[in-house]
Amino acid sequence: MGYRILDPDDIPAYLRERGHWDDLDDIRVREVSDGNLNRVFLASNGAGTRSLAVKQALPWVRVAGPSWPLSPDRSDAEARAYEQIAKAAPDKIPAIHGYDAENHALVMEDLSDLTVLRTHLNEGGSYGSSTSARIGELVAQLSFTTSDFGMPSAERKALIAASVNPELCKITEDVVLSEPYIEHEHNHWHPGLDDLAAEFRADTRLRTEVAELRHVFMTSGQALLHGDLHTGSVMVGRRDGAEVVRVFDPEFSFVGPIGFDLGLYWANVLVSEARAHALGGAGDHADQLRLSWEGFETEFRRLWPTRVDPFFDDAYLERFLGRVRTEAVGFAGTEIIRRIIGFAHLTDLTTLPDDLQVTASRRSLLLGRELVVHRAELKDPESVRARSGSRIVRGRADDGRAGG
Repeated sequence: MGYRILDPDDIPAYLRERGHWDDLDDIRVREVSDGNLNRVFLASNGAGTRSLAVKQALPWVRVAGPSWPLSPDRSDAEARAYEQIAKAAPDKIPAIHGYDAENHALVMEDLSDLTVLRTHLNEGGSYGSSTSARIGELVAQLSFTTSDFGMPSAERKALIAASVNPELCKITEDVVLSEPYIEHEHNHWHPGLDDLAAEFRADTRLRTEVAELRHVFMTSGQALLHGDLHTGSVMVGRRDGAEVVRVFDPEFSFVGPIGFDLGLYWANVLVSEARAHALGGAGDHADQLRLSWEGFETEFRRLWPTRVDPFFDDAYLERFLGRVRTEAVGFAGTEIIRRIIGFAHLTDLTTLPDDLQVTASRRSLLLGRELVVHRAELKDPESVRARSGSRIVRGRADDGRAGG
């Protein structure tokens, strides 16, 4: 039949065609699309004892419409990523019931009993005792098993070839690692940030450091990444009395620098913390960078003895982990900046009262610059947090201006 865009009325017959549902007299469908790119539908029976989610990639960016075309082939990258993550960390992703390459649609576990982490935090919820550690573990499990440490060379080469994702990588290269530092139609910000937006565009040192991170993103093929790992792509909740964490939406997946995934998550943690501070609270944000790094480092070290190439010794592991940490800090800075003066802003800040939004955004922007420019000096997550609480990000940069 060829590719067709699905509507809610199409879902019952579609699920029967794919062998996922028989009784079309007992199925209810609702659309729950919330992200920037795709449509998502939930199908359930009347008793609420059975449910499935259907996610379809559109031939454009959903929030922009046909004016921003985008190949639906990105769903292939998502399906491949789920396949790899299921081998390494099956307990941290939704169960995948099938992939329809022709219609670019995934049928998967319904996670509607869980809550998107960003929404949960914005409503005053906590991270819980295990969320950040599990995120770190997932990054370690996926990255180690798809790196040259954990995968034979021939398999690695095949994975790299299969995981090329040029269109979505180009979006990241532009939206995260270029556009916020130039005049571009995608950029927008609160008027109270006009001065910092202009200073950041004129800041030659900042731009040079971002250029280096952009080049790392473009050329470093360390491991398979989620590629868009933020608090909006994590769901949390409880099942049978236990904490549950599920990571979803890996359509930006590609083989790249491991620190990028960690950096995206750290950026979102720091912005969420800025929101909490603006509202006069602290929550349990303070330990999340440390917990995610410890989860990553502990799991990576646990897997290290299984490496396929013994030439990489323990001394090299220390050097490698240091590089990942430094790059993660820098990428965190770029993500903070783009989420405030670039494209696709965070509701953590945009839902704040106007005066608080400006205060929290300015603080976050200046912190973002510090993380990019001084990433080599910030040796661990605690030093990042110390930077976020210093005089540097209460007002202006350490040299009295954003540039320099």
